[in-house]
Amino acid sequence: MDRYLERILQASRVYEVADETPLQTLVRLSERLENTVRLKREDLQPVFSFKLRGAYNKMAQLSEVERQRGVIAASAGNHAQGVALAARHLGTRALIVMPTTAPSIKVAAVRALGGDVVLAGVSYSEAYEQALIMAHDQSLTFVHPYDDPDVIAGQGTVAQEILRQNPGALEAIFVPVGGGGLISGVAALVKPLRPHVRIIGVQPQDSDAMRRSLAVGERITLDQVGLFADGVAVRQVGEETFRICQRWVDEVVTVDTDAICAAVKDVFDDVRAILEPAGALALAGLKQVVQREGWQGKTLVAIGSGANLNFDRLRFVAERAELGEQREVLFAATIPERPGSFRRFCELLGPRAVTEFNYRYADSHVAHVFVGVSLNERHEWEKLQNVLENHGIKTLDLTGNEMAKLHVRHLVGGRAPQAEHETLYRFEFPERPGALSRFLEQMNAHWNISLFHYRNHGADYGRVLVGFQVPPDDQGAFQDFLQGVGYPAVDETGNPAYALFLGSAL
Repeated sequence: MDRYLERILQASRVYEVADETPLQTLVRLSERLENTVRLKREDLQPVFSFKLRGAYNKMAQLSEVERQRGVIAASAGNHAQGVALAARHLGTRALIVMPTTAPSIKVAAVRALGGDVVLAGVSYSEAYEQALIMAHDQSLTFVHPYDDPDVIAGQGTVAQEILRQNPGALEAIFVPVGGGGLISGVAALVKPLRPHVRIIGVQPQDSDAMRRSLAVGERITLDQVGLFADGVAVRQVGEETFRICQRWVDEVVTVDTDAICAAVKDVFDDVRAILEPAGALALAGLKQVVQREGWQGKTLVAIGSGANLNFDRLRFVAERAELGEQREVLFAATIPERPGSFRRFCELLGPRAVTEFNYRYADSHVAHVFVGVSLNERHEWEKLQNVLENHGIKTLDLTGNEMAKLHVRHLVGGRAPQAEHETLYRFEFPERPGALSRFLEQMNAHWNISLFHYRNHGADYGRVLVGFQVPPDDQGAFQDFLQGVGYPAVDETGNPAYALFLGSAL
């Protein structure tokens, strides 16, 4: 155990390919949390991840014979890129086994670095088993992503830089944990030199093998792991890393997907960088522990471990970030199905920004509305809920309902056979408080709204789809309303998508 400090201090060859990354203060987040929050920017490495350090430290010590044979690794992406770049620098062949679920950006990056990629299995564990078979059959040196002393020592150079860049007071270092290589290297250097600094690991709630293993005192194997934070999706931690974590890691906490998305947004807001989910994991844990402990005036470091994120995943991250910050609440509201009740409900919401509104006529007595509302503080929801309940509107908080957030919000709709004389229009609303109220105030109180769909997408104008029940004799007045309301409107009543999925049966 005690030799790890020496191994890390002697791992200077990593800088033949790796960079010393900055330790950057997140000014806006620091002000909000009332602590000094600093981010170790490992996303700025040549392969956009810390994994290069451990891979190169291992491979730089191979014999000439081993280099001629080549190396093999199993990885979901970041370790793969580190091995591929290290192999190119050292002039050896690299065969990388990656799960079929690995992000395409990581697969393409490995190939661009000269690595030969084999896709096998749907998880890291399955790719790992295949890599071991191929290593034996082809006499290749296996470069483990975390459970190897030389790999652990290479990752420990991250901590060496942190202590040099932050020589003053330091309360805790938060580290993302998958198999345990990074946190083992960090703890093995920091604890002998500065034992009062807390080393806190962070894992997703659905991939918490290290937390569970430490709790029972032995390595356990998860039946399955979540794939959102694919960089830490490991079913079983390493034998050596578990041994190190038992001795030197103070705590491992878990965070949910929404908290990870919120942390991605925090980093973007401060430094205009976009971390991958595993890369933002440590910061999400830092925020959670600060709230739990009530810390103020502390200096805290989170390791931003990587930025290999598929661009299309940003849609999901943006959708969930406000929920993770508890600045948005999703709820179902039941209101009377009669003209005017929709307007009354919006009046009760007050000046709060509505982020989402999904409704489809289904019953002649009551209407069920799926609503999102922006909050400054989570406790505002309790006040709003009380106001609505006091006016006879039943509510159900769906903020923590995963099915509602992932699926139901997009499925509110269907046909409405009883919605007679329905006309469908698509509007562009200015994204400012009062826009919806102004729209409803100008509408004839006798026209019923039979469908309403709106979602804030961060643009200057919100896109809104509205169904109106307008009697034939009121068509002239309805056209006057459309012209007078001042919002761009497009008649979608003849749209075939409306006829197929929302209108009366064909």
